[in-house]
Amino acid sequence: MKNKTQTRDNSVAIVTLGCSKNTVDSEILAGHLKAAQLTFASSPEKASSLIINTCGFIDMAKEESINTILEAAALKKAGKLQTLIVAGCLSERYADELRAEMPEVDHFFGTEAYSNILKVLSPDLKYNLLGERVLSTPNHFAYLKISEGCDNPCSFCAIPIMRGGHRSKPKEVIISEMKSLVRQGVKEFVVVAQDLTYYGLDLYGSRSLADLLKEMSDVEGVKWIRLMYAYPAKFPRDILPVIAERDNICKYLDMPLQHISTNVLKSMRRGITRRATEEIIGVIRDAVPNITLRSTFIIGYPNETEEDFDELCDFVSEVKLDRMGAFLYSQEDDTYSYILGDPIHADIKEARKQQLMDIQKGISLEKNQAKIGTTLKVLIEENLNGEFQGRSEADAPEVDNEVFVRSPELELHSGEFVNVAIEDASEFDLYGSFVSRE
Repeated sequence: MKNKTQTRDNSVAIVTLGCSKNTVDSEILAGHLKAAQLTFASSPEKASSLIINTCGFIDMAKEESINTILEAAALKKAGKLQTLIVAGCLSERYADELRAEMPEVDHFFGTEAYSNILKVLSPDLKYNLLGERVLSTPNHFAYLKISEGCDNPCSFCAIPIMRGGHRSKPKEVIISEMKSLVRQGVKEFVVVAQDLTYYGLDLYGSRSLADLLKEMSDVEGVKWIRLMYAYPAKFPRDILPVIAERDNICKYLDMPLQHISTNVLKSMRRGITRRATEEIIGVIRDAVPNITLRSTFIIGYPNETEEDFDELCDFVSEVKLDRMGAFLYSQEDDTYSYILGDPIHADIKEARKQQLMDIQKGISLEKNQAKIGTTLKVLIEENLNGEFQGRSEADAPEVDNEVFVRSPELELHSGEFVNVAIEDASEFDLYGSFVSRE
């Protein structure tokens, strides 16, 4: 986590791994540490205490987390680090095993263990945990987590084991957090949760995302609201007119489908079929014209046959999603699919993934080329040696396309909205010239 303070004495650094929801957790933790008047180091090497917020979602994420812990343990062995704390999903799930294998780690905590970490780093502090955050993203956008945990029974997923059941954050708390972040300069809110569509069931007795979106949209100063991670089964269709009608809600939706073969979806316990999936995509596109749809798929699920994979390729070719990611199946302890094993060889998984992404690459190029000659509203991110890089309404930060903007006469600034004439396109980027400021 970035901070201008670079002192080593009594300073703390946070390393965040994994998803945007972990990013929010680390930012909240940093807010509590700042309120406790602890200082931040610019890197683990310059800190006296290090907190590693781990991810334990799939094998690659676990490996990255373990390697990061081992690197930090080496710093501690060399006397360059006084206190090493491991927190987050991997620690929540495997604390006993990690404790036995990594004695250099002083403390293991699970997710959202803010008060326990504060007690370690500032034991004499009389504190009151509030909702402060220290942003690690650029000041013009922030991730906004509206719930924690998940009640969906997906066979492959260990999130409920690590994060627990679904728990919605009260509307008034979310709106207060938004107003606080707007005062810090945030213009775009990327709304995240394990599953946005469950929002409100536990607090209000019904799915209440539509009502929440209206209140969020009414917050003064909010320019873009972007929705990530909407479960397709029992999708709350009442959010669609809200998205269509509100100018500051991006015409964008990330809806992880995971697969399209009904055979695979049934084993995955997704609660939906191919036919129902195609129906909800049609409903969404009809209700919100020109919406950007993003999705992800799991490749190499244990019962995925060649025919199932061919069906997925045909679906991607026909439906032409705007954005797409793919992940290799990872066998996770204690999940429903664990007993199925991991029979598909890694090389086959990788080849299938490459084949699917090649199809999407062609779709993305086609869609991008169709934007040549149009003018798009672009949020400027940074100056890259005289060429400015930004994002359109169709692009979520860190995972989607970028727009490169030429503006030889005017300096553009991070966080400002400009109109850009699109002149060229590649598979995953657009190129254009500055037209005017918003």
